[in-house]
Amino acid sequence: MKVKSHLETMDIATGERTVLATFDKRIEAPNWTRDNQLIYNGGGLLHAFDLATGDIRTIDSGLASRCNNDHVLSPDHAEIAVSHHAEEDGLSRIYVLPRAGGEPVLVTPDGPSYLHGWSPDGSMLAYCAERGGQYDIYVIPVAGGGEVRLTDTPGLDDGPEYSPDGKHIWFNSVRTGLMQVWRMRADGSEQTQMTFDESNSWFPHVSPDGEMVVYIAYRKGDVAPGDHPANKHVELRAMSAKGGEHRVLAKLFGGQGTINVNSWSPDSKRFAFVSYELVEENPT
Repeated sequence: MKVKSHLETMDIATGERTVLATFDKRIEAPNWTRDNQLIYNGGGLLHAFDLATGDIRTIDSGLASRCNNDHVLSPDHAEIAVSHHAEEDGLSRIYVLPRAGGEPVLVTPDGPSYLHGWSPDGSMLAYCAERGGQYDIYVIPVAGGGEVRLTDTPGLDDGPEYSPDGKHIWFNSVRTGLMQVWRMRADGSEQTQMTFDESNSWFPHVSPDGEMVVYIAYRKGDVAPGDHPANKHVELRAMSAKGGEHRVLAKLFGGQGTINVNSWSPDSKRFAFVSYELVEENPT
């Protein structure tokens, strides 16, 4: 079997899905730029899909040629930070480069580090990192400096993303036994559970207007609570940023790569994601 990837957008109000392009390979995790491009990763590199023309351009990322699906735009969209598996040891580390392309600058000397958030003031990056056998959430100055650990509970904490006002960091945590969506102050205080259902919920993404949160949910029993594999039946869900009940936006075949990073449109009306399809390589 081989995989097909469908690059899609959804209207948050109507639920209407639009397939923009289909690829005979795996692509992952679009970011939506202010000038209407979707930046996604595939084959270790970043690519920019122009929403107006459908043209695709590969972004020159220099030595960062093994990028995973954890990449985030700077608040002014002039730069992009990537998680690249360093050649010397294969561990993911975070680098920053111009969005148009250029040589990346290392931000996290230690690995593995998986990027998920950039503070609205442009000064800090938030990421999941394994240190001493434990995966927790850390922040680090973009300009360089020591990392600060924000979570320390047993089990995986992942997916940290700043709210648009910079006051909170949303994340997902397995500390209750199932993966759930959480929120904390940007300094790590007031860690508060935001979802309470019988699913494994990952990667909360806050809309630019701060009103809505979209995330992905695996059915209980389909996966280990601390795992988010590809090629699973999942749901895209939305909830108010104030908390409360969720609504199901779509059921699809996806998981890892579908919506790992923030993919909201700048006007908060749509978001982008990737769905997948398994096909026989040599059908008879």
